[in-house]
Amino acid sequence: MKFVATRRLFAVGLLGGIASACAGTIPTGGDDGILLPTEYRLGAGDQLRITVFGEADLTGQYLISPQGRIAFPLVGDVEASGKTLNELTVAIGEALQQGYIRQPSVAVEVLNYRPFFILGEVRTPGTYPFSANLTVLNAVATAQGFTYRADQGHVFIKHANEDAERRYRLTTTTPVQPGDTIRIGERFF
Repeated sequence: MKFVATRRLFAVGLLGGIASACAGTIPTGGDDGILLPTEYRLGAGDQLRITVFGEADLTGQYLISPQGRIAFPLVGDVEASGKTLNELTVAIGEALQQGYIRQPSVAVEVLNYRPFFILGEVRTPGTYPFSANLTVLNAVATAQGFTYRADQGHVFIKHANEDAERRYRLTTTTPVQPGDTIRIGERFF
């Protein structure tokens, strides 16, 4: 009986891990682990290039407002914050089909991501432009390195869509997302 219960618990744990992977996150362990997003979510400050094929007047660059929307010709405000590129493409296509264009062919790409912020024990804290595959160590290098008091073993990160910062182990692969606020704490002597 005990063997069957143990096997069921193992199966439930295995299914939970599979469900987590299918949900688009990869757990890397404990409180110090990081959940890595598999698909980028748009947010205020992202600059987009939207192409509507065959409609030059609708094709152009658009900035997501602080309210999370873009003002798109013909259809007005379109909610963009929190959506993936594919979701926004579908939303714009559906809006254009509502009496404006029969079969719109829409493409959306990110031209400039929203910046990240770094503060604490770095030489030049501030706001910096995000680039693809940015890690915390790259962000620290952009801010001209650690101060002599910096805790180089841990980092505090507040993601743009979260209310509080979390403590992570600082490794060479600790990722930064657009809009993140990174805080390098002071080490204890």
